[in-house]
Amino acid sequence: MNAFAMLIDQIINLYVWTLLAYLATGWLIAFKIINPWQPVVRIIIDALSRVHEPLLRPVRRILPDFGALDVSPIVLFLLAQFLRNLLHSMLSA
Repeated sequence: MNAFAMLIDQIINLYVWTLLAYLATGWLIAFKIINPWQPVVRIIIDALSRVHEPLLRPVRRILPDFGALDVSPIVLFLLAQFLRNLLHSMLSA
């Protein structure tokens, strides 16, 4: 059971890091540092979008509109940390 819990913890950790990469690419595109029409950049953005948008969309629907500020990634970060803490507490009990 401990190996399975460690696997789940690593999957959550990987999800958090790829979410950071997804947010960073969005900022780099917004500030015109990278060109989103380059094929390699487009592939990376598409892959990260397919992983994260299915969880970001429902959070965006629940949260109120803050204009240009998107707080849905923060909610996902907090949810991921909650799941990791819950997993660790279940293992230590």
